[in-house]
Amino acid sequence: MADPMRIRAQAAGDKATVRVLMSHEMETGQRKDAAGKTIPAWFIQEVTAQLNGKTVLTAQWGPSVSKNPFLQFAVKGAKAGDKVSVTWVDNKGDKRTDEATVS
Repeated sequence: MADPMRIRAQAAGDKATVRVLMSHEMETGQRKDAAGKTIPAWFIQEVTAQLNGKTVLTAQWGPSVSKNPFLQFAVKGAKAGDKVSVTWVDNKGDKRTDEATVS
C-alpha cells in the first residue's frame, strides 16, 4: 500500500485551492534495471476528487506523469469545514483514498 497523500485545501472567497502530493513510483515500463531487464509499467491511471461526496474532478493519467505526482486545482463553492477526498487507481489495481478538511 502506498503512503498517504498530503492534501491541503484552503478556502479563499467563494472557492478553495486544493493541493495534493501523491506517493507513487510511476514507472513508465521503458526503464531497465541493472541486469538489463525492463522494469514493468506501474502508474496511476485515474484520479478522482470529491467535495462533500460530490465528484468535482476526474483525470485520466498515463505513464509520462512524474514520480510522486503533485496535483493542484480550484473548487468553486467550497467553504471552511467542507470535506475534500482524493482517490487514485493505478494500472495494477491498487487504490488509495485520503481526505482533508477545507480550512
